[in-house]
Amino acid sequence: MGLNAILATAGQSLELFSAGIEVAGQNVANANTPGYVRETLNVAPSLPYENNGLLIGTGARGTGVRQQIDLFLESQIHRASADLSASRARQAIYSDLETQLNELSDLDLSTALNDFLAALQDVANQPESVPLRQLAIQEGASLARDIRTLSDRVNDLRSSQSRKVELLVQEANDLIDQIRDLNSQIVRLESSGLNRSDAGALRTQRYQALNRLSEILAIRATEREGGNVDVFVGNTYLILGGSVQRLEVVWETDRDMGVANVRLDQTKVNPATGGGELYGVIEGRDTVLGGFLDQLNAYAANLIFEFNRIHASGQGVRPFSSLTSEARVADTTARLNQAGLTFTPSHGSFELKIINESSGVTETAVINVDLDGLGGDDTTLEDLRDQINAASGGRITATITSDRRLKLDAATGYQFAFANDTSGVLAALGLNVFFSGSDARNVSVSDSVAADHELFATGQGGGPADNRNVLQLAQFTDNPINSLSGMTLDQYYEAMVANVAQASASESALADGFDGFRESLLSQREQFSGVSLDEEAILILKLQQAYQAAARVVRTVDELFDVLVTM
Repeated sequence: MGLNAILATAGQSLELFSAGIEVAGQNVANANTPGYVRETLNVAPSLPYENNGLLIGTGARGTGVRQQIDLFLESQIHRASADLSASRARQAIYSDLETQLNELSDLDLSTALNDFLAALQDVANQPESVPLRQLAIQEGASLARDIRTLSDRVNDLRSSQSRKVELLVQEANDLIDQIRDLNSQIVRLESSGLNRSDAGALRTQRYQALNRLSEILAIRATEREGGNVDVFVGNTYLILGGSVQRLEVVWETDRDMGVANVRLDQTKVNPATGGGELYGVIEGRDTVLGGFLDQLNAYAANLIFEFNRIHASGQGVRPFSSLTSEARVADTTARLNQAGLTFTPSHGSFELKIINESSGVTETAVINVDLDGLGGDDTTLEDLRDQINAASGGRITATITSDRRLKLDAATGYQFAFANDTSGVLAALGLNVFFSGSDARNVSVSDSVAADHELFATGQGGGPADNRNVLQLAQFTDNPINSLSGMTLDQYYEAMVANVAQASASESALADGFDGFRESLLSQREQFSGVSLDEEAILILKLQQAYQAAARVVRTVDELFDVLVTM
């Protein structure tokens, strides 16, 4: 073949070196494109031919343009991104919760409690002072309002996380659809049989979509022969060949409010597990915020019950002529500790003081509350009614209302009060109580006390100057509470706040660790798949020199042809 073969080889080389410069130029143009993967021109020797017993090479040929990507490294980055995103989501929730606690300001809950206790102490010093009694009631109302406000704000945070779940689900579905469409385009381009190259731009878009999806969900991506990528989450698929599962929002009830959860539309599996922003948001909403709300409700419930236990055994400036319990039972024939009351009474008794208005004589009737579980005769609401009626001799009439509340009415010329309740049944039923409600959502000062300061039970039957009961009320936070693991209310709240601060700091450190690990992986990725302008410049120079050499071969062959023509 001679000169023609040399010319063909040189021409092929010119095309090859031009393609190489074109690929390098593509890399340079995308050096600052986020997520771009460096491309290289793969080259292999062309098949030789036989000439006079010699095998002569025919130059080189391009075998394809391939992206420089380490799929194992990409999978590690996906895992690290999922861990980091989940941790950052939880960290943001902790930060929002700390802001709501206001522990470094004068608006925090502990300040409101201290103000209430100080007001109670002022009443203990001057129990006959009407302004001080009213101020103490107002401080109690402020404390209750602050607890409700904190509860509402935590629930607002939970609602905002549910809205975030909806947005993340929509974004994840858009990414799933995008990856599915890119799969189809890539397979179509790369499986034509005429092209041995990667569909670089489309693959880069797919890598970017996978990277973002890995921040939302803990995915695992596997590329199959032909260019298709299957995407899994946990043990189920999001994309498998031509099959696709999308995410759907499911509204469920948690802690008395609607929350957005997520599942796959076909297998109904929860995909938000093991990592990813969606997992972090849901876990933060349910575990961090929900857990704190559980603690706040426990704090409020024990505040209500323990304060009311003391208050119910005291007496205000004037006794009662009529009183209806604030709480109702679910079943009037059920034992009181199993009757559906928010607060559970125990075995004990209380004193019913029957006061003759004209003579001032007070008689005491002991009302037993049998809740020892023995003998099958535990006290029900109907038993309590009958016992009061029997003990009072008609001077106090106890009835059960149509909505299953206990109502006490004094006969004309009589009044009544309570003392020495060891069972907690008065507080459980809401008789002679200061606080109403069951937890942080609805705690408030009882309407009757808020409307009439004379019902504020500061004494124990010794007249307006009696401060014995309010002294106990002012110190009620010092009492250990079994349901709070033996802690006092003060200790429990301090532990709540400290736990949030400690967990927030730990989550921040964890997120920093995940961030550092991910950055190291991204650095490795940049070294392997990123564009180095220095390296590309050197490559372009080499290709330029090779192109010039190939062009020189063409000129030489041309000169040789001229020699042949002139012979």
